[in-house]
Amino acid sequence: MVQSLAISYQRSILYSKWAAHRSPHAYGSFVTRPSIVRTSLLLLALQVVFRLGDAVLPLLLAAWFGRSHATDVYYFSWAAFAFAGSVVFSAFQDSAVVPILAEVKLLSPALWSRVTGSLLAHTLVIGGLLSACIGIVALGVFAARYDTEELALAARMVPLFCLFLVALSVKTFAVAVLNSAHRFVAHPVAGAAGIITTLVVIALLRDRAGVLAIPAAALAGELTAIGVLGYVAFYGMNMRITLTLERPEPVRRFARLALSEVTGGALTRINPIVDQLMASWVGIVGAGTLLRYSSDVATIPTSLLQASLLPVLLSVLSDDFGAGNLAKARATVNRTLVSVCSILAAASLALYLASAPILRFAFLRGQMDAAGVERMIELMPYHLVGVAPFGALLVLARAHVALKNSRIMVSMGLINACSNVLFDVVLLRPLGLKGVALSTSLVHTVVAIVFYVRLESRLAREGLAVGVTA
Repeated sequence: MVQSLAISYQRSILYSKWAAHRSPHAYGSFVTRPSIVRTSLLLLALQVVFRLGDAVLPLLLAAWFGRSHATDVYYFSWAAFAFAGSVVFSAFQDSAVVPILAEVKLLSPALWSRVTGSLLAHTLVIGGLLSACIGIVALGVFAARYDTEELALAARMVPLFCLFLVALSVKTFAVAVLNSAHRFVAHPVAGAAGIITTLVVIALLRDRAGVLAIPAAALAGELTAIGVLGYVAFYGMNMRITLTLERPEPVRRFARLALSEVTGGALTRINPIVDQLMASWVGIVGAGTLLRYSSDVATIPTSLLQASLLPVLLSVLSDDFGAGNLAKARATVNRTLVSVCSILAAASLALYLASAPILRFAFLRGQMDAAGVERMIELMPYHLVGVAPFGALLVLARAHVALKNSRIMVSMGLINACSNVLFDVVLLRPLGLKGVALSTSLVHTVVAIVFYVRLESRLAREGLAVGVTA
């Protein structure tokens, strides 16, 4: 009871300060909050303009490199590092750092520079050590999986991927800090600069380095994006970050929440590795590459959602949950779910109807063969079934993070990974590669339902606690 009273009192203070300080003040206090819809539409327009390179990248990779054992080595290596690297970068990507920093701005703005400096310093130290360990483990995995030329190619990718993970963790940290201050435009601008750099480097190196040019270019792109974000933060907004290895209380609290998020994220990121392994068993050359390319096209709507709506939603819900305004936050979540699922369902139908001409126009050129494109067309409906559920999953995950309910991410990651393995095993024999695509869609549906049930349960408990202490 005493703890509940303290929480309720703290929330009342938060809400009073939030209501009393709506005027913007650089990065340190509060910004006038526009509507979610208006901000998201602005970001969507910016993403469409600035992220055309992301859409073009898989098309160029298909034209430049086609499908081969070398491309399968790259995509398997990328899936392995994305899984292992989740312990490095998922701590900041739409994570508990946003509500934590929002709370620091409300209660202890003087701590801002120390908290952000501590987070950055620990990111560099821990990220560097983890990346080195991941690289050593990856070399062992690749030695067991590949022989001769394929092993040599995978081994040359390891140091590039390790450096890429450190750069990615710093970039996601910078994006989280700017998003917590409601400065959302910096991310798409930095992303545009990064993807342009990536494309230029691949074009320059592909003839000499082959597939190895892709991870090298990705590293160069991340470094460029970091430069843009740093310029916006330090010169555009006059932010001040004090690097320190001390751990103020908000940093320690974030570490506890992030541990659950990272563990859940790592479990979830097993799925692409499992899918790539399953794809390698269907007996089709480049099966993993075709699965990746078709998935990239099918998830374009959710990629735009993640880049435009979700960062805004997380920041807004963090403010509302932090201020104890549960009814408003719950209404926001429900309205967002209805809108997102409706829009994504319509987008999926449009993609289904137009998938054949789109895929033939986009991929049937360069090194990509007609048979490969036809297989991608066959895969598309199975990917598209899960687009709307995946959008709902993303919205609900942000709601739990904003509520600081990150502890459930471990169990949700287990549900995600186990159901993916189950569906893959059941569907692979009757449907082949299409079964792997359908498995992912079914997993998204199951996880979205469980997320919603658990959110309703948590909100009911939170509402009851506030009511008892009122």
